[in-house]
Amino acid sequence: MGTGHSHAPAVPQGGTAAARHKKRIALALGLTLSFMTVEVIGGLWTGSLALLADAAHMMTDAGGLALALVAIRFAERPATPQKTYGYVRAEVLSALTNAVVLLLVTVYILYEAYQRFLEPPEILGWPMLLVACVGLGVNLISMRLLSAGSQESINVKGAYFEVLSDMLGSLGVILAAVIVVLTGWTLVDPLIGAAIGLFIIPRTWILLRQAINILMEGTPPEVDMSLMEARLKSIPGVTAVHDLHVWTITSGLDAMSGHLIVADMAQAKAVLAAASAAMRDDFKLSHVTIQIEDAAHRAAEGEQRL
Repeated sequence: MGTGHSHAPAVPQGGTAAARHKKRIALALGLTLSFMTVEVIGGLWTGSLALLADAAHMMTDAGGLALALVAIRFAERPATPQKTYGYVRAEVLSALTNAVVLLLVTVYILYEAYQRFLEPPEILGWPMLLVACVGLGVNLISMRLLSAGSQESINVKGAYFEVLSDMLGSLGVILAAVIVVLTGWTLVDPLIGAAIGLFIIPRTWILLRQAINILMEGTPPEVDMSLMEARLKSIPGVTAVHDLHVWTITSGLDAMSGHLIVADMAQAKAVLAAASAAMRDDFKLSHVTIQIEDAAHRAAEGEQRL
């Protein structure tokens, strides 16, 4: 029986995927906090409930961005004997928290839209339009800062969705303000608010499912386990494959482990090299643990699957 272990460091050089974008996250956080203050002042000055509600939404954005930065800081801490992977999964917990907060905010938006539909509030169109236009610009800048990182890190994706939802809120406020100014029809405000809430739900649900799949150590969606097993069985000398697992440690860092049974242990070194190369070249997996087992020994000790 033999064991092979071929892998990259637990945390890639340069840090996690999210860590490479922490300066952009910090800048987006600064922009969000600055405009949130402006929006609160504008809402109090004009008496606009829509602006105050949007300011509350921006406060959740700021909280999500701050949480993302805290998670990145934790992820940069070194591994310990008690936490052998370090704190890299703090980013996944941050994404999960962001998704839950976004769903709660969406429920509040739908509830508030229902209340406004029953009793439409007085809306000052022009001041609301001015502040919302500035808010739209701030959100577009923040989205541009976070867009690249959202493709690499589930943590940054959570922050990106926070800003996206607020950008939609700004668009809704602008559209409502324009219609109120032109027609005086105030019921447009709750209708647009409900539409924004419904638009956010599916995207937030996807983020929530991704975070839960990582925490449950589910197989990454881009990995075909049947294809992987077939590829390993095709290696000369391999008679069987068992206990094959692939999971995500954090965004951008997947791991694989498995047992390969060979008829002749003299082939173990060559089989290990071929299996490691197949994982690296065909499945883009570098953190790989492969155990080579003797077929006769395996048959003697019996099947013990995990």
